[in-house]
Amino acid sequence: MSPWTEFDAKPERRMKRAAIEKTLAAVFFCCLGLMALAGPAAAETLWDPLVERLAGDGLERRKIASLFSNPDLEFQPEIMARKMNVLLHTKLSTRKPGPQSEPQVMDRYLNPLLIAGAYAFYREHRVELTVIHERYGVPGEILTALMLIESRLGMTVGDYNGFTILASMALAGDFELIRDRIDKVDMPAGTKDWLIQRTREKGDWAYEELKALIRYAQANGQDPPTIRSSMYGAIGLCQFMPTSAEHYGRDGSGDGRVDLFETRDALHSMANFVAEHGWKDSMTKAEKLKVIYRYNHSESYAMTVLAVADRIAKTRELFGG
Repeated sequence: MSPWTEFDAKPERRMKRAAIEKTLAAVFFCCLGLMALAGPAAAETLWDPLVERLAGDGLERRKIASLFSNPDLEFQPEIMARKMNVLLHTKLSTRKPGPQSEPQVMDRYLNPLLIAGAYAFYREHRVELTVIHERYGVPGEILTALMLIESRLGMTVGDYNGFTILASMALAGDFELIRDRIDKVDMPAGTKDWLIQRTREKGDWAYEELKALIRYAQANGQDPPTIRSSMYGAIGLCQFMPTSAEHYGRDGSGDGRVDLFETRDALHSMANFVAEHGWKDSMTKAEKLKVIYRYNHSESYAMTVLAVADRIAKTRELFGG
């Protein structure tokens, strides 16, 4: 008797086998569901310390947990590791420091085409810049020069994800998360302790910037991971770090929001920053350099801002406007 004949002769066996197959299929698909859930859950546990810290500092836990459960959010320990490796190599360098080069104007920003573009920007926004000068005491030439150097007059604001950068650095304040990416594995105990401390300090800095970025985004009705930034987390046309955006940001357009990607808001915010650091038109050049130095801690940067502003002013005197 063939197997098929026997099978057909016993329908109860066929029904039993069908029930077993149905049960096995259900178990299979249930396992697939559990496997799908396991991925996000595992990813979330990595961010748990950061979520708990942010919630403990008063940010709404549900919203924070939602931000860090995004499957597109990826921990990037190499950001912190790269910074720490640079500091470590500098500390361990056996080369004697040579004579420091004198700060100087960065000539590339005095290119006639860039100056022409800066002057055109100045003319386009001259009415707003006049209002700003009256309100904050900071001339439009200085603000235009700053925006030229910071973001090429708003054309280059960065293609990085500030939320990922700052979240990764904040989490990587725990040295163990980047230990395997440090170039010098064998180092004196004192140097290792120093590196651990510097990593923690940099992580704490990034954490404060991350909190500020989240608050900034929420105040503007934005999703934090959608805000573009520089590779260091600076945002907007004026390239403020998020804590500076919170402290110095101003609503120049009058819409009730501080959007640093909007020209008027960026200009008012920059002017407020410069004014709060003591700018006065009556200052000496040396005093003005000290104020601009606070925007970006580089003497060459400060000298370049003043040089560009001077070129814009001379162009205005030549052509009017």
